[in-house]
Amino acid sequence: MSELCAIGLMSGTSMDGIDLAVLRTDGENAVERGPSFFVPYEAAFRRRIEAGLEDAKRIDKRDERPGDLAALERNITLRHAEAVATFRAKLRDDARWGRSDLIGFHGQTVLHRPHVGLTVQLGDGPLLAGKTGLPVVYDMRANDMVHGGQGAPLVPAYHAALARALPAVASFPVVFVNIGGISNITFVPEKGDPVAFDTGPGNALIDRWVQREGGVPFDAGGAIASEGGVSRPVVERYLEKSFFKLPGPKSLDRNDFTLAEAEDLALADGARTLAAVSAEAILKSVKHLPQSPKLWIVCGGGRKNPHIVGDLREGAARLGAEVMLAEDAGLDGDATEAEAWAYLAVRALKGLPLTFPATTGCREAVSGGVIARADGLPGRSA
Repeated sequence: MSELCAIGLMSGTSMDGIDLAVLRTDGENAVERGPSFFVPYEAAFRRRIEAGLEDAKRIDKRDERPGDLAALERNITLRHAEAVATFRAKLRDDARWGRSDLIGFHGQTVLHRPHVGLTVQLGDGPLLAGKTGLPVVYDMRANDMVHGGQGAPLVPAYHAALARALPAVASFPVVFVNIGGISNITFVPEKGDPVAFDTGPGNALIDRWVQREGGVPFDAGGAIASEGGVSRPVVERYLEKSFFKLPGPKSLDRNDFTLAEAEDLALADGARTLAAVSAEAILKSVKHLPQSPKLWIVCGGGRKNPHIVGDLREGAARLGAEVMLAEDAGLDGDATEAEAWAYLAVRALKGLPLTFPATTGCREAVSGGVIARADGLPGRSA
């Protein structure tokens, strides 16, 4: 099987919308990045997803959909189908990207309990395949858990391929930092498998804080935080939590950290302090890596918060490392995760590993995913 053209779909823990990206790859070392696209969720739908997180707390088995979750799953899937149709229409006249072979579909995570082997992403693969007319690879986390893994993070296989192809990477090891609702890192050595794990809260606590205290969905450009200061006692209370003492592999649910430690802060001080928590949690991860990295490449929405990035730069400099934004490395920091899902879909189709013992804790490198056929006939596990 030669190179395939795949569309990757990602709706992350920030719950702000759907990222789409197209990628041509052999699922191994060949990676050609194409255009990307974003479809935002309106505030009312985001609130519906947040309510779904509460319904999801009642799930004991992966196929359960209590409360509004069944209807929400269908609605999320149909929104993804509409997003794909719009994206493909934009690409229709592009000779290189106008024809796609398959879709990699992440879905919306509403529950992640790695300690009991339970992860739930809302997204109906067969429905999406039927609506788009393309094969869909979905549910890519479950097989990792069957083999003893945490089910996250899955992006490291793509990060490793990128690191070894980027002109900006002059020396190893390099670390990719993805700051979404939750932050995670991928340590890429010059040779061998990547090492990866979640590092702590990314934007999720900041978003919740400014929404609750200021009535806005997120701190755009760190504007609110720019008027505040860092409360060191609050930062230390967060960083003393047991999660940070655990070695990787490890992963988080969006609700594993709360605003309890920040309760007495003013709006701006809380936003600035929680940005410091995000950055220092990432820096604290170095003690769990095989080597101190020489280069940090920052992706995800959190790279747009100058306070997170500034704190990260200062801390990395003390460790003798450079911090580079995704764009400075020749990447699109908003599209990296969607690109990864396209890449992983091709790997899944070929039966190549999606996860490794050093990224999720699985017993052995394993593939995963379920393939839904566009003709509605039963697919297969990848």
